[in-house]
Amino acid sequence: MTDWIRVCATAELLPGETTVAWDGDTPILVVNYDGDFYALEDRCSHEDFELSAGTFDGDDATVECTLHGAKFDVRDGRALCAPAYAPVPRFPVKVEDGAVWTRDDRG
Repeated sequence: MTDWIRVCATAELLPGETTVAWDGDTPILVVNYDGDFYALEDRCSHEDFELSAGTFDGDDATVECTLHGAKFDVRDGRALCAPAYAPVPRFPVKVEDGAVWTRDDRG
């Protein structure tokens, strides 16, 4: 299992904001949805494109891929509309010592 990586201070990622962290070769999209932090692989499951380039909707907890309009629920990674049908991998998040941490736990 990989070690936790520090994403940022909690004060640096306000509700409705996103950032990208790197765990080795894996880009991880970290979002603050209404004060809770979630982490997904920063890659659309429909086509290999960065979800961070798209739009995060802080009202309905979705991120939309700018390439073809696929939407995903940031809380669990599930695809919400075509052209994506497969979920995006979700990663664990912890808040410790005033910082947000995540890791690619796929082993």
